[in-house]
Amino acid sequence: MSSRQDKEKAVNVQVLLRCRPFSDDELRSNAPQVITCNDYQREVAVTQTIAGKQFDRVFTFDKVFGPAAKQQDLYDQAIIPIVNEVLEGFNCTIFAYGQTGTGKTYTMEGECRRAKSGPKGQLPADAGVIPRAVKQIFDTLERQNTEYSVKVTFLELYNEEITDLLAPEEISKVALEDRQKKTLPLMEDGKGGVLVRGLEEEIVTNASEIFSLLERGSAKRRTAETLLNKQSSRSHSLFSITIHIKEATPEGEELIKCGKLNLVDLAGSENISRSGAREGRAREAGEINKSLLTLGRVITALVEHLGHVPYRDSKLTRLLRDSLGGRTKTCIIATVSPSVHCLEETLSTLDYAHRAKSIKNRPEVNQKMMKTTLIKDLYGEIDRLKAENALTHQACVLRSDLEKSSRDNASLYSKIAREDKLSATNRSVVNTFQTDLASKLGVLSSTLNASIDQQNKHLKSVEHLCQSCVDSHDKATSELKKKILASKALYMSHMEAFQNVVLLHKASANATLEDISSLSAASCCSLDQLLACVEGEAQNIFSDIQNLLTTHRSELTYFTKELRESFLISLDRTKEMSTFIIGLFDKYVEETSKLHSHSNNTHEAQMKSIEDFQIAYEEQSKSEEQKLLVDISSLVSKHITRQRELVGVRLNSLGDAARGNKAFLDEHTSAMECVTKDAKRKWEIFAEQVENDCKTGSSSSAAKHCRMETMLQECACTVDSAVQQWKKSHAAVNDLSKKHVTEVEALVRSAVENNEQHEMEIASSRAVAEEHAANSSKDITQGIDNLLEELRKSSSRVMSTVEAHSAELQQLQENHSSQAAGINTHADKAFQSSYKDYEPTGETPVRSEPNVPSKGTIESLRAMPMETLVNEFRENHPYESSKEPKPSLIPRSPLATLN
Repeated sequence: MSSRQDKEKAVNVQVLLRCRPFSDDELRSNAPQVITCNDYQREVAVTQTIAGKQFDRVFTFDKVFGPAAKQQDLYDQAIIPIVNEVLEGFNCTIFAYGQTGTGKTYTMEGECRRAKSGPKGQLPADAGVIPRAVKQIFDTLERQNTEYSVKVTFLELYNEEITDLLAPEEISKVALEDRQKKTLPLMEDGKGGVLVRGLEEEIVTNASEIFSLLERGSAKRRTAETLLNKQSSRSHSLFSITIHIKEATPEGEELIKCGKLNLVDLAGSENISRSGAREGRAREAGEINKSLLTLGRVITALVEHLGHVPYRDSKLTRLLRDSLGGRTKTCIIATVSPSVHCLEETLSTLDYAHRAKSIKNRPEVNQKMMKTTLIKDLYGEIDRLKAENALTHQACVLRSDLEKSSRDNASLYSKIAREDKLSATNRSVVNTFQTDLASKLGVLSSTLNASIDQQNKHLKSVEHLCQSCVDSHDKATSELKKKILASKALYMSHMEAFQNVVLLHKASANATLEDISSLSAASCCSLDQLLACVEGEAQNIFSDIQNLLTTHRSELTYFTKELRESFLISLDRTKEMSTFIIGLFDKYVEETSKLHSHSNNTHEAQMKSIEDFQIAYEEQSKSEEQKLLVDISSLVSKHITRQRELVGVRLNSLGDAARGNKAFLDEHTSAMECVTKDAKRKWEIFAEQVENDCKTGSSSSAAKHCRMETMLQECACTVDSAVQQWKKSHAAVNDLSKKHVTEVEALVRSAVENNEQHEMEIASSRAVAEEHAANSSKDITQGIDNLLEELRKSSSRVMSTVEAHSAELQQLQENHSSQAAGINTHADKAFQSSYKDYEPTGETPVRSEPNVPSKGTIESLRAMPMETLVNEFRENHPYESSKEPKPSLIPRSPLATLN
């Protein structure tokens, strides 16, 4: 009783320290050793150099195992007593703690895969704590020759998510990662402990089955390679063994005792910068360090007896709650590395383990169960097993239905895969067609843009030609204006010369007449006396002479007036012709401005039409490109047709505009030719009229001159008759008259000479005027002819440009038609040859209704009443107290399922 009471007292957590040997990498790098282990004194010394001085820290533990210690040594000295206590009915926990790569998994598991194949059931030398504990349990149970049942669970804690490592394989073929994502909830059991809902309990009958389960579960654990460990555990694992043993009391009462062994392999703490963890691995390391830090805080709270222990801060501490400060016997195996590279983590582990030594647990033996309780549990188990048999049959039926459904699903998945493959192929065809269509539309757009650029060049060429034509017209007009002004000035100078000649002739005539008058007056004065006798007859003679002279003067005045009027008429006609020519050239300028304005308007209209066409084409292409993807097969032809119609309408409009420009230029050229011909005709009439006027003036001058000569001759005859008469009258008068006649004749001859000189000057002036008029007319006619020639050349250049433009439009239409035909051909090839529709294979399963059991069938699965079952049990199993207890044939524990 005293030993039992001692066991039930508070005991400290047992802490073991194990130091692994140097690894191959550490040996190659000649890493210094900083750990010294003294197994006999149970001490560990750490050599540390700070500021050039060497310090040694010594830690004392319950057991110390140096680098030379074997797996068997650790187990024999530390684990065998713990397993024996489990078989006595205690709950015990063994877990390993330390930095990653220090041998925790090796210590706990070792070589589990080789444990099944050892000779005569012997374990290999590297077998760890778990396989050795399993072998010890079954060896002890077999030696006791008693009834027992053993159940195991195996769970993993990864990133704060619990996963069952012994969960059965699903029927459907899902990936391992998908199976591992099925997490289990952690719940309170109402008795101060925790349970994992849905955790599988496997009943085992020998060690080999446990080894198989260990191998299966260990294969599912998350491991990864880091810079510190090539196969680093990335999760915590908890392997639990629950044992139920039947025993009899001295009073003959049968009892069931229960013990539980928890074997925990913790993931190693690690320095992320040294382990090289990145992204997902860094998150794993963070979660591992977080749970281990929480475990450290729990140990600190338990050692320092704080009021609150943060068990709920991590699922790891919740699972180990009963092992730390509870009713479980706990053994911690701390693993360290002897290398100086891990000194910081080694010190942290040693401090951690040294604090954990101070934790006190109060272990209690699990309560044993009485026979009556066992019978009740057996009855319940019978009911459960009976129900389970029927349910097993029903499950088999459901499994067959499920397998059929799985095959049907596989067929459907195959069909879906074929459809997906066909859809992918068709999608590829559509994408390829879309790409080709985009490229062809790009080529078509490039062709249209090139054509538009070419048309712009043609339009600029036409504009340049029109501008050059206008410039040449302006230049010719300015030259003609200069020539007309020069001709006008020349005519004005000639008219001034004519006027000067007339004035000179008038002055000369007036002087001659004055001389004659003065001579006549002197003669009259000197001959007054001599002529007194013949005054009457002389008076008549002189009256006749005076009348003749008066008539001569009036004739000269009239002739001068007619000559002036003739020249004024000529001048008016010249002014009229100049006004007409100026108006003609103003009309030329107006027509040229109209032509330039029409050319600019036509150019702007064509540019606007081309821009509208391009914008409409791009908008329609963009809008219809989205529609093409919806119903590509039917819309391609409509799209091409609409594009062809649109391009045809635009080309027709451009052709109509070009033809309208041509007609306008032809009309304008015809109008210019008509105006030019009319001007030429007017100028010829004017020149003819001027020539006729000159001839008329010349003939009139000649006629007047002849008439004057005739009158002078009549005057001379009259004088001769008067002289004859005077001779008869008076001899003196005759001499005087002769003298007077001689002087008069001299004056007359002078006048005649002056008249002849005047006639010669007039003829010369007329000849010069006619020559200048002819030259001016010739120059103006030549300028008009040159202007007409320039107009013809401009018209021919415009016609050639329009023809070249028409040829470009024709080429554009042909290119567009060929490319549209190519797009249609490509669309027909893509959607009639390459695009394929799904063809049924006949392998799609038909729809079938599952055979769902009725309520009556389900009711028939119920167990019989308790009294009937008891009577049947008593009839089939009479109680024999004197016989040796037989091994139980029930493969499961009669107790309720425990976590």
